[in-house]
Amino acid sequence: MSYQQTIDELSPEVYQRLVRAVELGKWPDGKVLTSEQRAHAMAAIIAWGERHLPERERVGFLEKKQEAAAPCDTSSETPLKWRD
Repeated sequence: MSYQQTIDELSPEVYQRLVRAVELGKWPDGKVLTSEQRAHAMAAIIAWGERHLPERERVGFLEKKQEAAAPCDTSSETPLKWRD
């Protein structure tokens, strides 16, 4: 079975357990995740989300807002005045 097939066959419950394990840094039985386990779990979470979740619900989604004016273009800012 390939990695992608394994990801495709993960149930939503297993996905949520992986998310929780990464959040807490430990498995449901209380054992601490190693850095390698955390990296693999995170990769699986991202891969599963890409296949099964809408974009807004995926890990790392950032909503794009309207572009703000450049910081120097706002009228609320005043230039510095240096004193001697």
